[in-house]
Amino acid sequence: MISFQLNGEDVSVDIPADTPLLWVIRDYFKLKGSKFGCGKGLCGACSMHLDGDSVRTCIHPVSAVSGKSVKTIEGLGSADNLHPLQQAWIDNNAPQCGYCQSGQLMSASALLAKNLSPSEEEIDNAMKGHICRCGTYPRIKKAITETAKALNSTASRPVGYYLPTENNVQEDKGESP
Repeated sequence: MISFQLNGEDVSVDIPADTPLLWVIRDYFKLKGSKFGCGKGLCGACSMHLDGDSVRTCIHPVSAVSGKSVKTIEGLGSADNLHPLQQAWIDNNAPQCGYCQSGQLMSASALLAKNLSPSEEEIDNAMKGHICRCGTYPRIKKAITETAKALNSTASRPVGYYLPTENNVQEDKGESP
């Protein structure tokens, strides 16, 4: 039995330990937002958060998440409460076919959870290896940049959004820095 947290809920699965996490999430938990692209960890369509870091789940065995926290695109935001990046994606018309977008959003949100002022190079490094066949890279980068700027403004930062510190992440209670 493998136990972990999925989008904030404690879950357990009795499944072969070498099963890729992507298939556990899609087939066992029926969360279909993360996509299968290449099966080799090269395209990024399957990216999810594992303890806050973006990982390629098509090559990540479910046994490696025991006792850890997994967040999928379904846990990032909801239709009623979009994550700021999701809204920026819409505002900048980043998705076209949409196939790669969940993985792109998960990597971008992992970056901004740790660094609210990423340089262009840091954005490029965080998004390296994500393949978008529609070629919306400039719009994706613009959405990340705009979101970082918005989250740096106390007025537009959602209460409860986690701010990076030197050694850890602290919850924002809505007070001015």
